[in-house]
This record gives sequence, structure tokens and C-alpha cells, in this order.
Amino acid sequence: MQTTRKRIILVLLTIILSVSGSMVTYAQTNTQALHNAKQELEQKQRIVEQTAQEKQSVNQEIEKIQQDLNALYTDITKNKQAMAKTQQKIDETNQMIEQKKQEIVVLEDKILARKGIMKQRAVSLQQSDNIDVIINLFFESDSISDFIQRASAVSTLMDADKDILGSQEEDLQQIEDDKKEIDRQEQILEDDQKELADQQQALDQNMQKRQQTLTVMQQKYSQIVKQMALAEQEKAGIESQMKEIQANIKREQEEAKARATASKSKKAPSTENEVNAAIKGKEMYVSATAYSPEESFHITAAGYNIRKHPNMKLIAVDPRVIPLGKKVWVEGYGVAIAGDTGGAIKGHKIDVLLPTTSQCIQWGRRTVKIIVLD
Repeated sequence: MQTTRKRIILVLLTIILSVSGSMVTYAQTNTQALHNAKQELEQKQRIVEQTAQEKQSVNQEIEKIQQDLNALYTDITKNKQAMAKTQQKIDETNQMIEQKKQEIVVLEDKILARKGIMKQRAVSLQQSDNIDVIINLFFESDSISDFIQRASAVSTLMDADKDILGSQEEDLQQIEDDKKEIDRQEQILEDDQKELADQQQALDQNMQKRQQTLTVMQQKYSQIVKQMALAEQEKAGIESQMKEIQANIKREQEEAKARATASKSKKAPSTENEVNAAIKGKEMYVSATAYSPEESFHITAAGYNIRKHPNMKLIAVDPRVIPLGKKVWVEGYGVAIAGDTGGAIKGHKIDVLLPTTSQCIQWGRRTVKIIVLD
């Protein structure tokens, strides 16, 4: 009978140990999976943040290019207005040139007419010189009075010949001056047209380059947006996995707590009493936050290197409340060393050390019970 009982007890112990081992292995697997998921989530978050910064930088570059394009559009509009004014000036100058040409034609006709008159005068003078004219006037005159009248007429004709010659010279000189002015105006117009054409070509080339750059930047922006969307999607998938793992861990903890409660129903009435019985010292309640080596100086006030030992149990305290070097039990954290201080740690406040910033965010701010160990 006793042998049978021993066998039954042995079988039960074996089953309990097997189940416990499986649960421990399952719990460790979930914990490792959660840790890996957290690391992957942090990596994806860094990718999202880097992509967001790159997106902002590209967007700023696009805005700058668009501003440059707007300025180029303004310059092109001004250049076109200048070209329109130049064209108007060209039209006016062409009208002036046409008018000058018409005036030259009129002057050339006048000169041609004067040449006919001068030719007749020359033929008359060849037939009789001035002395013969005066002698003829003297002998052909009926009286002194008639002679004076005839002499006066001859003098007038001779003076008219001088005026014709003078006008002829002036008109010829005016024609030459008008031709020179036409050449000068045409050269000015040609220079203005060339300068404006060169400016327009330069503006068009610059506009084309900026538009090509804008197209490249817009394509890059689209790629970054796609990368961000993909990273956000992957991040959401990891967060969903983490929630599922956390739910499994929570369920396991609740089941383990229920089993522990059932198996210890005949023992001490509460866990709090067990802690008080096992740990002795000065009790108090404090406001607890968290910090990590990623966001703080790596050497603590007591000389601990938390960069080399990010997983050590250490808290920052106000030495007036908790002396440096003391061991302190912290609810939800465990036994830690009071090894650091902080500018914001005043009075009944502590800062627990956690390995990563994401774990610090999960810890948040909470009120906990602590025991300064004897």
C-alpha cells in the first residue's frame, strides 16, 4: 500500500515538474519573443523617424525649387515685357526710317529738278558771258531807266543761281546725315534684339534645368512617402504582435497567480505580509520614474558605469531621504542600490534604471512602496 502511494506521489510530482518546465519554457519563449519584437519595433521607429526627416528635407528642397521657378517666371515675364517694348521701339524706328527714306526721295527729286534748271543756266552762260549780257543790256535798253530794270533782273537771276547751288548742297548733306542716322538706328535695334534674345535663351535654359531638378526631387519624395508607408505598416504589424505576446504573458501570469493562490490558500493571508516578513527595513511610498543609459551620463554619482552595466538594479535618490549606497527594495522593480542622484530627484522621488528608453516610457510615472533595507 505504501509502495503504491509512493508511486502515485512520484507520478504526480513528475507530471507537475513536466508541466512547470513546459510553462517556464513557454514563458521564456514569449518573453524572448517580446524582447525581440521590442527591438525590431525600436529599429522600425528609428527608420520611420529618419525617413520623416528625409521627407521634410526633400519637401523643403522642393519648396525652394518652386520659389526659384516662380522667380524665373517673373523674370521671363519681365523680359517678355521688355521685348514687347523693344518691338514697339523697333516698329517706331522702322516707321522713322521709312519716313527718312521718303524724305530722301523728295530731296533727290528736288535735286534732280534743280539739276535741270542749272543745266539751262549753264547753257545760257556758255552762249554769253556776264560782260556780254551787260553790254547787250546797255545797247538794247531804250533808256537809262530800262537799263536799270534789266540789270536788276539779271542780278536777281544770278542770285537765284547761287541760292539753288546752296540748297542743292544742303539737301545733299541732309541725305547723307539721314542715311547715317538710319544705319545707327538699325544697329541699335539689332543690338537690343540680340541682347533680349540671349537673355530669353538663358532664362529658358535655367527654367528647363530647374524643372528637371524638380521632377527628380518629386520622384524622390514619392519614393520616401512609399518607404514611410511601408515602415509604418511593418511597425503596426510588430505592435500587433507585441500586443498579442503581452496578452499571452498577462494570461500566463494570471493563470500562474490563480494556481499560486489555490496552492497557497492555507498559507499566509497575503503576499504583502510575506514581503514584510522576508524584507525588513524602513518603509515609505515614493513617486517613481525611470531613466536609461541612452539618455543620461554613463557614470553615476556613486561611480557606477551604467553604459557597461545597463541591466544592473540601480536607483537615483535624494540623499536626504535615502543615503547613497543603501540597498532598497522597490515594488515592481526588486532590490536595487541607491547609486545615483538627479536634479529633478527631490524629496520622496526616485528614478529607476532601465536598459532602454522604450522600457522607461512603459514604466512611466507611478507611486510605489519601497523598503530601505537594514
